Amino acid sequence: MVLVCERATPSLAASRSVRQCCAQQRLCFRQNIACNHLARLNRRGVLQSRPSGSDRRCPAVRAGDWAPPTVADTKKKFYETFRKPVPGLYNNVIQELLVQQHIMRYNRKYRYDEVFALGFVSVFDQVLEGLPDGDRENLFKAYLSSLDEDPSKYRQDAERLESLAKELSSPSDLKPATEGTELQKVLGGIAERAQGGTDFLYTKFFAIGLFRLLELTGGKDPKALETLVSTMSVSGEAVNRDLMTYKGVLSKLSAAKDMMKEMLERERRKRAEREAEKQGAGAKAKEPAENVVTS
Repeated sequence: MVLVCERATPSLAASRSVRQCCAQQRLCFRQNIACNHLARLNRRGVLQSRPSGSDRRCPAVRAGDWAPPTVADTKKKFYETFRKPVPGLYNNVIQELLVQQHIMRYNRKYRYDEVFALGFVSVFDQVLEGLPDGDRENLFKAYLSSLDEDPSKYRQDAERLESLAKELSSPSDLKPATEGTELQKVLGGIAERAQGGTDFLYTKFFAIGLFRLLELTGGKDPKALETLVSTMSVSGEAVNRDLMTYKGVLSKLSAAKDMMKEMLERERRKRAEREAEKQGAGAKAKEPAENVVTS
């Protein structure tokens, strides 16, 4: 009986472990409540930078009706619209692009423009060029619709800019101007906002759009890109960095596609060999039976 009591009585170390576990659970619970509270504040307004002095412990909130959807909301809309599974080769790229563009899209400084649309369409079509046309277009529509954007407007504006760029006689004509060609006026309006800084958000899609315009005008000289970037009032360093990243992604994706093609071709040959072996085995099995009948 004493032995049973000794087993049922927890040791001091066990009691201490239980108390520590409970304390950790209470801490996690309080942290979870605090995070949820800050998330609700951020959705109702924008948390300002923490003030100095005695007010440091009280976060200031700027009131407003800015309540953008979460990344989870955007992903949910995407999968509700595009119900087919995204092939594994493209799924990670699409997920990464969707998260990045969600952050761009719901930034207060974001404003849609035609160069941004051209850059995005160029990236999307190049990344997903291995998909059938129907699947690629459905994916394009679901992707942009999940961000509350207009897929048809993206396509139309990108095609219009491509057409206007091809009409230019040289890359030197690719410049912003309030009085000039239609494309120059488009660039002029964007450059004016970029110079102001309050109504313009630089993104990698914008950089790729500028590069695509240069390609269409036949511009291959790095100085042409440098001049265009300067006249558009954006950072040349940021543009070069984003273009290098973009080329690296395309290079890796191309290598992955080649590897997949090799794997599929190898699997096709193995299936053909197995099928040939089965047919050969079947033919050999029939030969003795035919010999018995004829004899």
